[in-house]
Amino acid sequence: MTKSVRVRFAPSPTGPLHIGGLRTALFNYLFAKQKGGKFVLRIEDTDKNRYVQGSEQHIIDSLSWCGLEPDESPFNPGEFGPYRQSERKDLYKKAISVLIEKGGAYYAFDTKEELELLRTDEEKKGRVFSYNSKNRHKLTNSISLTKKEVDKKIAGGEEFVVRFKTPENKTIVCEDILRGVVSVDSETLDDKILYKSDGMPTYHFANVVDDHHMKISHVIRGEEWLPSLPLHSMIYDSFGWLDKPAFVHLPLILKPVGKGKLSKRDGDKFGFPIYATSWTGIVKTKGYKEFGFLPQAVVNFLSLLGWNPGTEKEIFSLSELIQAFSFSGLNKSGARFDPEKNRWFNHSHIQNTKNSLVSDSIKKAFGSEHSKYKEEELDKIAELIKPRLEDLNDVFNTSRFFFIKPKEYPEKQVKRLKKTGFNEVIESLVSIIEKSGDLNNLKPLVEDLVKEKEWGFGKVLGLFRLSIVGELSGPDLFEVISIIGKQEVLERLHTLKDHLNKVNL
Repeated sequence: MTKSVRVRFAPSPTGPLHIGGLRTALFNYLFAKQKGGKFVLRIEDTDKNRYVQGSEQHIIDSLSWCGLEPDESPFNPGEFGPYRQSERKDLYKKAISVLIEKGGAYYAFDTKEELELLRTDEEKKGRVFSYNSKNRHKLTNSISLTKKEVDKKIAGGEEFVVRFKTPENKTIVCEDILRGVVSVDSETLDDKILYKSDGMPTYHFANVVDDHHMKISHVIRGEEWLPSLPLHSMIYDSFGWLDKPAFVHLPLILKPVGKGKLSKRDGDKFGFPIYATSWTGIVKTKGYKEFGFLPQAVVNFLSLLGWNPGTEKEIFSLSELIQAFSFSGLNKSGARFDPEKNRWFNHSHIQNTKNSLVSDSIKKAFGSEHSKYKEEELDKIAELIKPRLEDLNDVFNTSRFFFIKPKEYPEKQVKRLKKTGFNEVIESLVSIIEKSGDLNNLKPLVEDLVKEKEWGFGKVLGLFRLSIVGELSGPDLFEVISIIGKQEVLERLHTLKDHLNKVNL
């Protein structure tokens, strides 16, 4: 019988959710939805020293904004809860006792000072200290001590940790779906701490125990966890659990320039966000949402960092990504982060979005001023400016001339137009507009005027556009005119005429 697909995204609440983590969540989500499985959010909060207030909510908000809603989470629990590791202490306590009884782990009473002395001594000899099969029988632990001595230490409240008992002289063989067989000599490995002196499990132990008890079928996580794969595999073996999940270790997201993994410093340096939504720490840091990105654009560009659909197609909706995603499309090498290409993705998604979303941004940008237009007119404005938008924050600059009369004009353009017979041109335009009953038919009237006067169409259109828009670029001029109305057009023509007559260049 085929094992049902259950994947988990398991972040630690130690700060805001970086887009690297968000991409991991995305790939988990895509795989689960494609296979009709479950996407689980588990909060790994066992390290209380690194816990940051507000980070759990930031994780939830980031996933929600991107449309990656978990099927099970602390806020939507299923039958495998609790979904915060800090609430699963009893399970870990029971599991570590079982592992000790099976001989897969042992108590270690060595103090920090004792271990530091051993570490220093090894460094003097040019070696690296490891706590493993080569020396564990000589150190202070339940392997070297009698059961009576161990019981006495525990009863006396002596601090201890629980270490994993790494098998001796064994080749540990694991498999990663993307990278193939991973093998390592057990003699090169430490006996990792599974249970800390504060009574909390380490990441390695809680991670494996939770994945087993939550029936996780596939572990899809970042490449940085690949070195932990042998340990996690051995823990499964030590328990005698045969239901190991399949593992996939995703490629790193690399800096835009230079070597290394993408970091917050890169965002600060190059002026792009690295969070989906804003984070308020010592200072408030904007996310892609606040930078005017659409969530579907963020999901789209993240999906193509380390994954290739095998076609030339680049623009995907979330539903299309679910259909197209496969492990075979994942790359082993790191993916270069490209802020400029990300803006292109956002521009492309804005073109495909509803006009109403853009018009809502217009309303926010101009407040009560938007009420001068009807809803259908606002949607028309949105349609006109969309091709010029890279992000929704551009809405103000690209549509301001619909709401604010131009009063200042680019000096270079004014200088050029000043040398033309601008008075006659503007007066002629005013005349045909005053006589025209319908501005929707204005273009052929202007074309007739140009032909009759034998003027260059570019000259006339330049003056006309400068008066209406305030510069020589923008959406279709006659579409703009049809929206702002006859009286507004006449006032703007007169304003430009007065300005050209007054200015000395």
